[in-house]
Amino acid sequence: MIAKRILLIIVVSLLLTGCVEKEIIDDVNIEMGVGYDSTDDEKIEGTIMIPVFNPDKKIGNFTFSATATSSRNLIQEIQRKSAQPLVTGSLEIALFGTEIAKKGIREFIDSFERDPSIGARVYFAVADEKAKGILSGKYGNRGNAVHLSDLIEHNIENQNLPETNMHLFLFKLYQEGQDPYLPIFKKVEPDVIDITGIALFKDDTMVSELPPEKMFFFKLLTDKFSEGHFKLDFDGKHTAVKDLDSKHKFRLEKRNPYTITIDIEIKGVIREYTGTFVTPEVIKKIEETFESQVNKETTAMIKDFQEKGIDPLGFGQFIKSKTRGFDFKRWEDEYKNLTVNVQTDMIITEVGIVE
Repeated sequence: MIAKRILLIIVVSLLLTGCVEKEIIDDVNIEMGVGYDSTDDEKIEGTIMIPVFNPDKKIGNFTFSATATSSRNLIQEIQRKSAQPLVTGSLEIALFGTEIAKKGIREFIDSFERDPSIGARVYFAVADEKAKGILSGKYGNRGNAVHLSDLIEHNIENQNLPETNMHLFLFKLYQEGQDPYLPIFKKVEPDVIDITGIALFKDDTMVSELPPEKMFFFKLLTDKFSEGHFKLDFDGKHTAVKDLDSKHKFRLEKRNPYTITIDIEIKGVIREYTGTFVTPEVIKKIEETFESQVNKETTAMIKDFQEKGIDPLGFGQFIKSKTRGFDFKRWEDEYKNLTVNVQTDMIITEVGIVE
């Protein structure tokens, strides 16, 4: 009996092995980055970035570009220029030029959703001007796609960028009561890319953007900090609060009209202070000034979202989860009249060596 089971396992394994499509790395072009731009004649320019493995172990970059009337025809046009088949299993990042993003990107993301070889952790981003210009540069020794992917990951973990990837973008896109957002890339030097803001979408169309100085407050409302930092000036003195740890919570206080309270809790360590001593009075002043600035900035940001008719914070989805018989057809008008109160609690846990 055992011998028959072993034989059956061997036969099934051989059959399954025969069903797997084999690809040798030297016989294919590995697509690691893709970009989409508009052209002057209303066509679409697609750019595919593939790695080039050099003898010195450094990874170079090579790009294929083509124009077409639709995204579906782009791949066919690019395949004609490639000596080997293009494969997408290692895709790291997809970039959308600003003009494309403002027209709507649903046509382009459809292919990502349908391709089972593309992982959900692929990053989407908007290029400040042309995606081709970003992909055609030279950044680091690990290839452009890995560099851009690492840039997003670093800014999520250690800076002011909220968590983002293809899965999260699609989740927000298709969920009623919430709008998606993406980081914005800009080439600030020939070999340097910076994240210069956050693109805000209404459905699949970019309608606004947040500048870099507002990203800190946006992340407080959408994500949590574990390694953040913020510089604060008060009474003519400069303070740097680092190792920020934050979390936020929505509370539905009232219906008809709706009122929401956002509780933000922040903990941090004073790493720089230009005053003489960090006394308990100074700590209290820093905490109060910090709380006041967060409340002011986030409240103004939310009102701006309401005026633009976008809901990147997901208030609609939150209220729906708390309200029986919630009607999204009425929500667009109700959202404009939504009252949001922000309450921040800042706690300085350490003052470092200045103590």
